[in-house]
Amino acid sequence: MLNRVVLVGRLTKDPDLRYTLNGVSVANFTISCNRPFSNQQGQRDADFINCVTWRGQAESLANYMEKGNIVGVDGRLQSRSFDGDDGKKVFVTEVVADSIQFLEPRNNGSKNQNYSSGRSAASPNQPSGQNQSSHSQSWEQIGEPIDIGDDGLPF
Repeated sequence: MLNRVVLVGRLTKDPDLRYTLNGVSVANFTISCNRPFSNQQGQRDADFINCVTWRGQAESLANYMEKGNIVGVDGRLQSRSFDGDDGKKVFVTEVVADSIQFLEPRNNGSKNQNYSSGRSAASPNQPSGQNQSSHSQSWEQIGEPIDIGDDGLPF
């Protein structure tokens, strides 16, 4: 059996970082993905996909990404249910993200100055100058290339 989901979209709000009772970090987030076709009014509808990620990846997402940033998500679809406050059973379907790629360069309005997709960020205790080369390089020089054509993007 195969259960694989690959999405590219924009965060609809800042990721929601929480911790379990055992101290494991978990981030819930929603991405907006445009549909590849137009509706009767000539506009593209969007799907809003609920996602969840765990541990260090959850912390990186919450620390370095914010509403409007473009991310790539690779994971699996998962369904679960629980009893709501009103006693009714609530069903949830979400993407459990195994891998998240940050797909746009950092801008001056971002939460932090040192973000990366899989690279370690500079420590605040690191002497200035040691990480300056990454600040002066363009995204094309420090980012990981992806093989996506314009037809493959959902927006």
